[in-house]
Amino acid sequence: MKQNIRFNLTVDDIPKHWYNIAADSPVPLPPALNPGTNQPLKPEEFEAIFPRNLIDQEMSTDRYIDIPDEVREAYINLNRPSPLVRAVRLEKALKTPAKIFYKREDGSPCGSHKPNTAIPQAYYNMKAGTEHITTETGAGQWGMSLAMACAMFDMSCKVFMVRVSYDSKPYRRYAMQTYGAKVYASPSPETKFGRTLLEKDPNNPGSLGIAISEAVELAVSTPHTKYSLGSVLNHVMLHQTVIGQEVIQQLEMADVVPDYMVACVGGGSNFAGFTFPMIGKKIKKKVDTEFIAAEPTAVPSMTKGEYRYDFGDTAGMTPMLKMYTLGHEFMPSPIHAGGLRYHGMAPTVSLMKDLGYVKSVTVDQNDTYAAGVQFALAEGIIPAPESTHAIRVAIDLALEAKRKNEEKVIVFNLSGHGLLDLPGYDKYLSGQLK
Repeated sequence: MKQNIRFNLTVDDIPKHWYNIAADSPVPLPPALNPGTNQPLKPEEFEAIFPRNLIDQEMSTDRYIDIPDEVREAYINLNRPSPLVRAVRLEKALKTPAKIFYKREDGSPCGSHKPNTAIPQAYYNMKAGTEHITTETGAGQWGMSLAMACAMFDMSCKVFMVRVSYDSKPYRRYAMQTYGAKVYASPSPETKFGRTLLEKDPNNPGSLGIAISEAVELAVSTPHTKYSLGSVLNHVMLHQTVIGQEVIQQLEMADVVPDYMVACVGGGSNFAGFTFPMIGKKIKKKVDTEFIAAEPTAVPSMTKGEYRYDFGDTAGMTPMLKMYTLGHEFMPSPIHAGGLRYHGMAPTVSLMKDLGYVKSVTVDQNDTYAAGVQFALAEGIIPAPESTHAIRVAIDLALEAKRKNEEKVIVFNLSGHGLLDLPGYDKYLSGQLK
């Protein structure tokens, strides 16, 4: 009998609620602090940048939060539920006894997992009466996703795109503009903070922290405007858990329990969405899976950062968050995995690492592209540079299983396709990548 290599769910299987790991954490999530008073932020203190309905989700400790019907219907247009695929050709190429599976989040209209939270964030803003949304974006996946979501719910969108990605990834910028968004290279002359940085260095390559500062500044100074974040905060993490809830169903269909679950980390949203439902099972001692967060050597926030309170942005305009951080003034090198160029890590992901449920590893840029090419040759999919970090770790685990002759089960999240990232592949293939 031919083995099943693709595990599909029906639209009726799209999760009906989001999972909140704060409910199952052995210790409470450290609260966000007011930087002026060092006291826990009250819900009303968030209202300058977020609508109250999302603030309620951010501060909730309920295990499950219902997904509105309108959002579940929109998820269908995002090609949810997404398939889980067994990488049999990659297994054969590696000659490994390991079973490798990957969750395909590259099939959404924007080519990544980011619409999973962009849709509900736009929906809740619309319900709250927001007219304009500002945001930041690194590689452009988040900016594309929010621009699309704002168009769906009839709101304007302004995106501050990290300059190095604005220049190197123009097609995502064109896509945002096609969806009706205005896109600015960050640091930009549109904000006081941006102008200050450009006066010091007109060639500032930008960072996610800087882009967040600009987006927040514009939001608080513009009427009927809110800010939307693509990662880091808990309401963003829980929106992404549709991924991990689907994975649990699909692994049951495949009749396997994962030894390892792997995803790349920048701010933490795809990792959290992919792993948190299963981490919840591990907290309850129902599985013994290892959870590995793959981050770039150039931005090792979880591996070499400190676990402490820090600002989520460069200018120090956001609340203080307890997280693994390299410092909010850290300026990352212009690596091609633009979505991973963030100085800190989501507080929920950071707490899970601090409690020992998550392990982090760093991967060199050239090694990740090598893994991306190897995956493309075997499976036919060109992955996003961010996702190649997870693929690198998955391949290394499969090779370790080969050396030990162990039939391990390895599952990773393919968080996006690389069809708009081909200049990076060109640099790697031509030997020009540093």
